[in-house]
Amino acid sequence: MDITVIIPTYNRYELLKRAITSVYAQTHPPKELIIIDDGSTDNTKQITKDFPDIIYIYQENRGVSCARNVGIKAAKYEWIAFLDSDDEWDEKKLEKQVSFHESNPDILMSYTAEQWVRNEQVIKIPKKYRKVGDDIFMENLSYCNIAPSSVVMHKKLFESVGLFDESLPVCEDYDLWLRILLKHKVGLINEKLIIKHAGHDKQLGFSKDLDKYRMYALEKLLQFVEQKEMKEEIAKELEAKMNYHGISTL
Repeated sequence: MDITVIIPTYNRYELLKRAITSVYAQTHPPKELIIIDDGSTDNTKQITKDFPDIIYIYQENRGVSCARNVGIKAAKYEWIAFLDSDDEWDEKKLEKQVSFHESNPDILMSYTAEQWVRNEQVIKIPKKYRKVGDDIFMENLSYCNIAPSSVVMHKKLFESVGLFDESLPVCEDYDLWLRILLKHKVGLINEKLIIKHAGHDKQLGFSKDLDKYRMYALEKLLQFVEQKEMKEEIAKELEAKMNYHGISTL
């Protein structure tokens, strides 16, 4: 199972080195590692000297969705793994996902549980973000419960549902995972195989407008849903978010 790893980055030079080091430590090494530099103004270009084997692509700042899409299009291999430059992997992360997919060849995407670290201290994950895996679609309907850094997926899924929505500055992962979950099985490896780091400046996940973009994604999703019960659940979640924010129409 040949894997391309894609890391989008913007002004994260020191953190990027940690992320790349965790990729090189994998017991199942990927076939290629693509860094998409989304217009960094720090020392990120130095990364090619630190790690000469990486594929480095620079673009003007166009956002994380565009960066990931550029990486997907450049990838030589059929399986894609994402890693955010803030995060790092357990050394057996890819090995365990490869084993899962080899045992479940009909499942084209998997994700893992995670550990959260803030200011170098392990923190408790809020209940709403804990993985269960019984009904993955419903687990992800209110909040994105699949960390991009935990995902391994086949390129066929992009052919089926499309790429990341480049109009979304945040919640682009929430939008794509829901589109995939509508049509495809997704597997959960319920082990903490990634470390998500928080506590530094300008993390997209701390944007105050997350629900605004979730509502946009839900409204868009309703256009593709035919099953009555599923459509009702999506509409119910959209209405709840609109009521919470005092919005009568989008």
